[in-house]
Amino acid sequence: MDVSPFGANVLYAVVDGFIWFVTQIALSFYNFAAAISQPLLWLDWSNKQAVMRFVYYGASVELFFVVLTTVLSIFLFGVWKRTFLWDVVRGLEGFANTTGRLFAWAGLIMVIQQVIIVMIQRVFARPDISIGFGIPIQFDISWFAEELKLYNAMVVALCCTYTFVQGGHVRVDLFYANVKFRTKKVIDMFGCLLFMAPMAVITWMYGWFFLWRHLIVPKPSASDSLERLLAKSQAFRWNVETIGFSPNGFNGYFLFKVLLCAFAAMVFIHAVAFFFRSYCEWREGEASEDRFLDKDSLEEGEVA
Repeated sequence: MDVSPFGANVLYAVVDGFIWFVTQIALSFYNFAAAISQPLLWLDWSNKQAVMRFVYYGASVELFFVVLTTVLSIFLFGVWKRTFLWDVVRGLEGFANTTGRLFAWAGLIMVIQQVIIVMIQRVFARPDISIGFGIPIQFDISWFAEELKLYNAMVVALCCTYTFVQGGHVRVDLFYANVKFRTKKVIDMFGCLLFMAPMAVITWMYGWFFLWRHLIVPKPSASDSLERLLAKSQAFRWNVETIGFSPNGFNGYFLFKVLLCAFAAMVFIHAVAFFFRSYCEWREGEASEDRFLDKDSLEEGEVA
């Protein structure tokens, strides 16, 4: 059978891609062992090159395949021993619930702080707020007013997966409700693989370097090789972003970049948890729906 040059090139590209993928999976075991056995190479931040290694590997192909291989290993073992997969689901959903329930209190703190700001401004006519004993922490009113955005960002970024577990996200349903139970689980699994996990990975890749470009100089780039970053380490120094929107305003905006990375990591973790849950429910049928799901409930007399 004759094959056109274009078809041959496509075939070679597919074969090369498959070989590369398998090779990266195999190398992930070595990369993980090397990272664990030599922690000072990337965790000793008194060493400038260690910081640059941490920046590089934090959003690298090597890290991606270590995480992917770990998830695949857990899943394959869980296919054989499903009780283990249920334990993983319970652990990951418990992590999402615990984190969300903790940082949901940021909403209450935000309300209390706003009330204090209004009281200080309107009743006491003070331009600043001083907190503490002995050596007080004193900032302008505008600093505390702009800091409210941070609490809001905490709720959005760190309570997102908690809301997912609780079924609180808005969902547009065109045909999902009318299909069979196992078909729903297949749709959920494909949704995790094609939308949820890739979105989280892309957000992490951009968010990681966006964060570090506001923490250190020379500014790292996603296109920099490890050798290039190690060469840049000769001029390395910390340069944490402290510029606010107003002269006396909130100056910790680098924390929003940290929250962006935390959001991406938590969405990816829950994509894995939701995929595992969907698979287990697909295998076991309707009787397993919402098994071990820790949803909030109202006691008698309580109002949401």
